[in-house]
Parts: sequence; C-alpha cells; structure tokens
Amino acid sequence: MSGRILVVDDLPANVKLLEAKLTAEYYDVIVANDGPSALARATSDLPDLVLLDVMMPGMDGFEVCKRIKAAPATTHIPVVMVTALSDIADRVRGLEAGADDFLTKPVNDLALFARVRSLLRLKMMIDEWRLREKTCSDFGLAPAEATLLADDGRRASVLVAESSRLVGERVAQTLSLDEDRITLAKGMTEACAAARAEDFDIVIVGLGFDDDNGLRLCSHLRAQEETRHLPLLLIVDEADIADLVRGLDLGVSDYLFKPIDRNELLARCRSQVRRRRFHQRLRSNYERSLALALIDPLTGLYNRRFLGAHLAGVVHQMQQQGKPLSVVLLDIDHFKAINDTHGHDAGDEVLRELARRLTDNMRSIDAIARHGGEEFVVVMPDTPLDVALTVAERLRQRIANEKVQLPGGEAIDVTVSLGVSSSASREDSGPLILKRADGALYSAKRQGRNRTVMDLATTAPPVAAGGARLAV
Repeated sequence: MSGRILVVDDLPANVKLLEAKLTAEYYDVIVANDGPSALARATSDLPDLVLLDVMMPGMDGFEVCKRIKAAPATTHIPVVMVTALSDIADRVRGLEAGADDFLTKPVNDLALFARVRSLLRLKMMIDEWRLREKTCSDFGLAPAEATLLADDGRRASVLVAESSRLVGERVAQTLSLDEDRITLAKGMTEACAAARAEDFDIVIVGLGFDDDNGLRLCSHLRAQEETRHLPLLLIVDEADIADLVRGLDLGVSDYLFKPIDRNELLARCRSQVRRRRFHQRLRSNYERSLALALIDPLTGLYNRRFLGAHLAGVVHQMQQQGKPLSVVLLDIDHFKAINDTHGHDAGDEVLRELARRLTDNMRSIDAIARHGGEEFVVVMPDTPLDVALTVAERLRQRIANEKVQLPGGEAIDVTVSLGVSSSASREDSGPLILKRADGALYSAKRQGRNRTVMDLATTAPPVAAGGARLAV
C-alpha cells in the first residue's frame, strides 16, 4: 500500500533513519525539521500520514498535532507521535491532542509498519467519503465539513468483549464515569449478536477473549457489512507484538497494552469515537445530499450528473498521487428484447437486480453509476488495468451464471458486455477515459456480446467470455 508520509523531527539522524526505513517499504517520504514547517507542509502537501517527534524547540509535537487536527483541511490526516518520552501522562496528552497513536522509542519496526498500514487504510476510506461529499458540495448540496475534534467522544455506546470478569468490569467502570453505555459480552456468539442488534460506537476486545478468539472476533466483525466500519480497540500484553501486528492487519483500529491505565483507556476510546462520528457525519451529509439530486430513483445508484463531477475529481486526485484509475462500462445485452417480450416492469426489475449485483461485487470505494438506459459505469480508484480487467470478467461471469427472477415468477438469463479502460497519462481526462471504455464496450458487442474487452489504447490483450483472449 503506497502513501505519502511526512516525517517531522529536529534531529537529522532520526529523520534519515525513518526516511530510509519508510522508503524501503515503498512509501514516499517528505520531511520537516520543526513545528511551523511541519504545519506548512501538512497544508501544502496533504500527506497521507504524519510521523511526528514530540520534543522539538519552539513549537513542540503536542501543539503541532493539535493544530493539524483543528484545521478542516488536515483534520483527517492520521498523526503518529514517535518519541523517547515513555510516561503514560505524555502518551495520554498526545492522544488528547488528537494523535492516532503514541509510539515510544525504540520502536519495533513490525509494529510501526503495521500501524502505518492500518492508518493508511483508514485514511483512504475517509478520503473517499470527503471526495464524495465535495462532489455534492460542488452542486451546493452539502454543508461545510466539521473538524475531527469538534466532538468530545463522550456518551458513547460501547461493547466490551472480554472473558476476564475483572478486566471487563474495570473497563466498564472506567467508561461509565463518562456517561458511556456499556454492554458486556463473554462469548463469541453473544458478542456477535450484540454487535448486530445495536449500533455501537466502539467495540473493545480482549486478546484472550473466548479461548484466544479475540482476533477471530475482530476478523468476523470486519467481514460483516453492518459492523465493517466499527472502531475496534484491542487489549493486548506488551509482549504480544506478533498478535498486535496480526490484529492491525485484520483491521483493528487501535490497541491498549496491559496493565490498563484508566486515562489512556479513556483517551484512546474518545479518539476512536470522535473519528467514527466524524466519518458518520461525512457519510450522513453525503447521503442526505445525494438523495436530493444525484441518485437514480430506479436503481438507487448514482446518476449521470454525479458521475461526471465525481470522475473528474477522482482523475485529478489519482494523478496528483501518481496512482492508477480504471473505469468499467457495461451494457445489458438485448435489453430491448427483454422489454418487448416480458414488459417494462420486467425490464425495470432486471435493472434493479443488476444494480444489486454490482453493489455486492464491488468495493466500497468504487463509485457505481447508471450511465443511462441499460448502461452502467464503475469508477475504480487506485486500481491498475489488469486488476480492473480481472474484476470485470469475474462480474460478467457471475451475472451470466445466475438467472434474474421477474415479478411474475419467471426466471430469465441476462448477460452483459463490458469495456474496461484506464488512465494512460497525466493528460487523461474523465471523459477521455470513459470514451475509451465505450470503444471497448462497442468492440465487445461487435464480437458477439457477453464479453469483457479492454480499450484499444492499452498493450495487454483483452479478455473475452470464458477467459479467452481477444484481438481488437
């Protein structure tokens, strides 16, 4: 996972060491040597993550972090404080300033890079929602974005999954002092049922929960649609670095070492709850605005009006970050015949069912739109052409292999033709990429339909139905 990381430290040796380690992991690194220059670079370069030293002359790391999180333009950027300070009070102070983590030197490289990967995934998700909200804002439909620290993170609904009664009750007692509503679960089944039944703000999981299934519970919660975005706080022993790394790679949001410090528990919970509420505000603003003017009423997908603005924004963002972008354009084969034979109600049901299958088989960061009539477009950020081609062909097969149930009870076969294109240069525009996908779609129809074809501007051979290669 690539990303741009800002390293802030007044000691050149520390900067060089971190820069070398991060570059070896294929991250782009930018540097700053003091607080004011760090704030300037955070605003001008908008990094994906900040690694911030605390002890700097003039403006210290706590103040830098606080200012980064208070500014709307940078509030969403994850900040990890890396410092020689080891006192719990310093760690809590950093978390209360808005830091996403506080790592004490010497830092374990495995834990550091796992944390970086975890926070970059979170940043990617937040970026996508901010971009979608900006698209709505361009139409005058969305309110101004709030900052991450605008919420105090209190009065949260908390699920505590901890098999140790003593630990569970201590966590519950600490959080209840801040008016949090606590639900205790002592088994995997009980925890999963509670998570499905109530919209929690955070789930706290003990590593030894339910016979060492704490990580299994985290994996299960991340795999379920209704709990996929829940903040997960893992309680681990400081010696369990391997399990911590596994947890972060599974999608754990944050962690807390035993023995549990009350103030650190509160600070980490508040931080995660604030971030969840920030994400929910972005999503709520976006969805409310979207429903007014940018959603196709039949399928519930984005409409063509949204597609044009969103595609332009994604193309610009991917070009700025040097990342690939792919577009899939698909058309239902012989759709007129479906309407003529079975009626327009049946045609509408086919459109709705295709929309459902597209939504079920694409990532949450992919934008799916009804382009018009029986045509649909999928915009896939940070996706190279070969991956998009594989996804499109898999989608074609799944649609062809499962009949569509019509309102009258009859089931019919439906197939689609797909054209796939990708950004080929920094001069590419959204309309040009879409035009190339349209050319590939036309080629698929000319060659017999029910096919996936890559656009002519690429060099790799396109894929046809059944995995055969086509020359176009």
